[in-house]
Formats: sequence, structure tokens, C-alpha cells
Amino acid sequence: MKILILAPLKRKISPKITAARPRVVFDLVTSLVKRGHQVSILGTGNSKVKGAKIIPVIPYSFIEMGPFENPFVARTAFLTKQAKMLEKIGDRFDIVHNHARPEFFNLFAAEKIKTPVLTTLHAVMTKETDEIFSLFKKVNLVCISKTAAKLAKKTKVYKIIYNGVDTNLYKFQPKKQDYLLWIGRLSRTKDKKGNFMDTKGARWAIKLAKSTNSKLKMVANIEDIEFFEKDIKPHLSQKIQWACPLSPEQPLSKKQVVKLMQKAKAFLMPVNWQEPFGLVMAEAQSCGTPVIGFDRGSVSELVKDGKTGFVIRPKEGLVGLKKALKNINKIKPEDCRKHIEKNFSLEKMVENYEKIFQEMCQKK
Repeated sequence: MKILILAPLKRKISPKITAARPRVVFDLVTSLVKRGHQVSILGTGNSKVKGAKIIPVIPYSFIEMGPFENPFVARTAFLTKQAKMLEKIGDRFDIVHNHARPEFFNLFAAEKIKTPVLTTLHAVMTKETDEIFSLFKKVNLVCISKTAAKLAKKTKVYKIIYNGVDTNLYKFQPKKQDYLLWIGRLSRTKDKKGNFMDTKGARWAIKLAKSTNSKLKMVANIEDIEFFEKDIKPHLSQKIQWACPLSPEQPLSKKQVVKLMQKAKAFLMPVNWQEPFGLVMAEAQSCGTPVIGFDRGSVSELVKDGKTGFVIRPKEGLVGLKKALKNINKIKPEDCRKHIEKNFSLEKMVENYEKIFQEMCQKK
């Protein structure tokens, strides 16, 4: 098949990028090329995937182009250009797979071409996006978890396809060291009181480490340094360590992240929002590391409670986290690995997308 990938413009698609959306796109494209498909990427000019053709919308990603005088206008202009290019070249392909950000922006052009368009929603479905998606006939929406799909009230969800993990990269390691691991993001978003909204649960991870006298390693990209200075730095010690450079982008390579995951006693996922998937949970379990997380978003879909980790009701808070940690040695690393191989492997994800591509092409 001739496949056109609509890529996000915020970051390039390349083997070194660790942000979840471009990482999933890179793995998907790489696998599709290996399976003999002709894949083109409509995205940044400096994107690089072996065997795939790059069709540049802009030379560099938004974050590489530096500050704009008016970021909203500049980025919207480039997204409009991507949509117009889709309108011009879309019918040269058998299928168009939309991963753009925001996902609905290219749907105006999608309705003007004959080629089937599949859209994968990587973000959380909000009332606003649900309303917008429902206005288009040619959505063919894929959600990345059952929980994410349930948030679609007005929009019909075409399929649910879980993201997949490269189990050859996130290799199994049965022997663990005595530290907890938290990997996330320090968001710039604040609540009405002016406090940073800790969506990924960094504060919970610190509370658990302090109350149990545990070693904790923390890794994150920092959107606002004030969050780090105010809520993280005062708690750092010999036991609670910031295990990466301070950076607005994820500062560690994939291989560095793998090493941390492989040796951790447990991976912490005490999220405070409706996480649509949470790729790090699948990656940690692929390494044989159990996950402790709050029952929000997709956590209960990725973690088998009592088998590959512990899923805690948010109202249990610190008490629930401590109870889970106390029983963490009951989880077998082998069970974590098998769970990912069976349900969340890269191969399974690609096979599911291939089936949908073929199904949509036959309906054309």
C-alpha cells in the first residue's frame, strides 16, 4: 500500500525523539516500511525514518524554529499549509493516517479527497474536541484506549488500538535494584489558585519515597522551571534524586531510559488526570518492572492489578501507595513482560493498523 502519514509539526519524526506521539509514529512507520509498504511522511523537513519519503511542510519543527512573534498565528499558518498540501496530494495514496496535532485540523482537507483518512487521537478527548470531531463525516477515529474512547460522547469511534512497545529495545531484566522510578513531565499549567497542576504525579512520588524512606529517581522534561524550583528541588536528597539534566525536552535517550526502567524496583504512575494511554507503563513492564498507579485514565487497562503491579483508587492516596509498595515483591517480573508481549507489543499495534488500512481501502 501507498501510505501517507500526517505527522505532528511540533517535533520531528526521528529515532532519537522520545516524546510519545512522534515515538509511536516513528515505530509505526519503521515497521510499515519493513512490511513492504511505501510510506511518505507529510511533516518537518528534517524528519528521518529509514525507507520512508519525507514531504516537508516546514524545514524544522516548531520547537527547533525558535520563538515566533505570534506563536498562535505562526503555528496555525503552518498547520493550514499542511492541510492544503494534503488536499493537493492526498489522492496519490491508498490511505492517509493522521497523527497531526491537533488531530482535527486536517479534517477540513480530508473531506475534499477521495482517499480514506484514518485519524488516531493521541490527546485526551475533551468536550471541545468531541464537538469538533462530530462535525466531520470523514473522521474514522481511532482511540488508544477504551477509557479514551468512552470520553467520546458525540463522535463515533471507529476502532480502539493500543500503542505498542518495541520489546527488542525495552528488554527484560529480572534483577532489580532498590529504587523507585518516576518519569513524567512538569507541566506549565496552573490551577485557579496559581498552583502547578501536577498531572503526572511528581508530588505523590516524592511523598511515597519520603514516607517509606525509599530511594527515588525522577526524570522529566520541565515546561516551567518554577515548578522544579518550588515543588521538586527542596525535596531532593541522597535518596530522592533528579536523574537527568534540566531541560524543556526529555533529556535522556531511549537507551538511558531503558537502563533506568530495567533496574527499578517499581515504576510509579500516580497520575492526577485521565491519561489516554501512558506509554511509559508499557515500557516499564516490558523491562519486567511492575507499575504502581492511580486508577485514572488507562492505568487499569495497562496494569493487571495484583499481577503486573497495583492499581489504586485515588481516594486511598498515600495509604494506597504505601500498601502497594509493601507488596511489590509479590509481583513477578516475568508476568510483567508476558503481559506486554501479549497485549502491547509493537508488532500487535502494526498488525491492527494494517488490518484497518486494508478494510478501509476495500470500502473505497
